[in-house]
Amino acid sequence: MSTPLQIGPHTVRPPVVLAPMAGITNAPFRTLCREFSGGKGLFVSEMITTRALVERNEKTMQLIHFDASERPRSIQLYGVDPVTVGKAVRMIAEEDLADHIDLNFGCPVPKVTRKGGGSALPYKRNLLRAILREAVTGAGDLPVTMKMRKGIDDDHITFLDAGRIAVEEGVTAIALHGRTAAQHYGGTADWEAIARLKEHVPEIPVLGNGDIWSAEDALRMVRETGCDGVVVGRGCLGRPWLFSDLVAAFEGRTEDIARPALREVADVMVRHATLLGEWIGDESRGVIDFRKHVAWYLKGFAVGSEMRKRLAITSSLEELRSGLDELDLDQPWPTGADGPRGRTSGNNRVVLPDGWLKDPYDCAGVGEDAELDTSGG
Repeated sequence: MSTPLQIGPHTVRPPVVLAPMAGITNAPFRTLCREFSGGKGLFVSEMITTRALVERNEKTMQLIHFDASERPRSIQLYGVDPVTVGKAVRMIAEEDLADHIDLNFGCPVPKVTRKGGGSALPYKRNLLRAILREAVTGAGDLPVTMKMRKGIDDDHITFLDAGRIAVEEGVTAIALHGRTAAQHYGGTADWEAIARLKEHVPEIPVLGNGDIWSAEDALRMVRETGCDGVVVGRGCLGRPWLFSDLVAAFEGRTEDIARPALREVADVMVRHATLLGEWIGDESRGVIDFRKHVAWYLKGFAVGSEMRKRLAITSSLEELRSGLDELDLDQPWPTGADGPRGRTSGNNRVVLPDGWLKDPYDCAGVGEDAELDTSGG
């Protein structure tokens, strides 16, 4: 049995967290993952922009909707302006919109780093401190955690400084993705960095993230790094049942690993698309939103390229179901389908604001205009 993870008043057992992923970890996908885990673990919303939340942007207000069965409700916020972050956090606390707030300092996407946000931000130590202070103060009794990367690139590593600042400002736990922003999702995650952070901030839980493709990977990360829990992102794309594997593994039932045949996978696909349609309020738009998941679900199965294309342009549940029914649904789980999935690009030049790297302490030039006005990025 694993040691449970404590996030403020919330006990997370087993210590498994669904990573926020833009356009993926909406309420329907969280529902699927939670069903497979038996309600165990922590499932975080996709990234919400603080400015959009404060302005009550319609799309953003939908993204922060939680199913009645979701407890604790976890929201991940992205922001670069301490004042706006503070307003957003107070709004969440005062209006009871969530039970836990996670702050995004890990996103490597150019539209985020170009404004000094995401994985670019911890380089500015004083700005990071100001944001964390506003968030923790505004949150009241709600626990505040943060997710970050090792740094901008190998010449600008920030995770140890950022971890110490987080502890000093009252952050409850830290998740570290063992890659720099420049690596995006390429190469291999540096688990040794997770171990170093755990040694550096023994006062609070440290969660490891990066290259967890199977339940065994999760157990190995905990063994090798001493981290207090794991954050799983791309490994569960098209594979929400990974959370049943993770629960089984952490509870010592390593033989209970899901190996669904294509028939079971097809049923999950239809359910996922159905949930999306119900959430959006339009079946066709739900199926269209589901299209991005098709290749992930079918990874490794013998499905011809024409059929893959056809399934990826469906626009009704009937069309999706009838296409799936034409497949050989008795195919067993394919060998090798547990491996990497999702984006793997790496070694990108990180797009930063002009002069960003000149001074790691000066915060001049970062203000409300650096906030994105849309969420889910």
